[in-house]
Amino acid sequence: MTFSFERPLVLVGAGKMGGALLDGWLRKGLSPSLVDIRDPAPSADIERLTSKGLSLNSPIAKIAAKRPALVLLAVKPQAMTAVLPELAPLVSPETVFLSIAAGMGLHRLQELLGAEVHAVRSMPNTPAAIGRGITVACANTRVTPKQKALADDLLAAVGEVGWVENEALIDAVTAVSGSGPAYVFYMVECLAAAGEALGLDADLAMKLARETVSGSGEMLHRMEESASELRTNVTSPGGTTAAALDVLMGEGGLSSLMRRAALAARDRARELGK
Repeated sequence: MTFSFERPLVLVGAGKMGGALLDGWLRKGLSPSLVDIRDPAPSADIERLTSKGLSLNSPIAKIAAKRPALVLLAVKPQAMTAVLPELAPLVSPETVFLSIAAGMGLHRLQELLGAEVHAVRSMPNTPAAIGRGITVACANTRVTPKQKALADDLLAAVGEVGWVENEALIDAVTAVSGSGPAYVFYMVECLAAAGEALGLDADLAMKLARETVSGSGEMLHRMEESASELRTNVTSPGGTTAAALDVLMGEGGLSSLMRRAALAARDRARELGK
């Protein structure tokens, strides 16, 4: 898939996630001259792209005159109240607003931008930075099939994309995949710490933990077997793995902890959206 657009894209916030999406678009062949970025503290990489035609912090009226195809909202949820009203001149039937802010519901986008806005709410995750993200999105009733396809193409530049009709499920997505990478990274920390407690050198314990988790993730990515099947394949009855799983799968074990963690994340996403 190679990008080819006649009308520009607007990126509001070029931090880690916004920057990852921009990198994905540029890798797919999007010309920097078709990108308008609004960011109060752009990185040096973003500033360098201005020499290739990228527009940085142009006046809203100038951007509106270009009739942008899409506006990507990549600022923190707490900043949306201040940022969105000034973007209201960009609202038109020709422009779809795509939000990647956790907890920022479609109703809130409509309150801040106007009821006429064509809006998509989405939740990507940080593996987007290496093109291995997963994003789930939900569109309001004004979004056209063409606009939905555009949003899908742009999100797919950094990984897999799924859609839900029920917006309430986006908070659950946030709890599983949006916040999920942090759970995995923490598991690596905990596994390395366990190795140290068993007498391993700290550097070796961390290397073992990192490579075990990343390698296992790659197996999940490449192989057709389910996670349950892969777990069973490595677990010999009465063996060392089985002994460890008896602890992890026992009462109060990993399943219970993960459900509590996901519930806390979902509830916080709901709070942010109020």
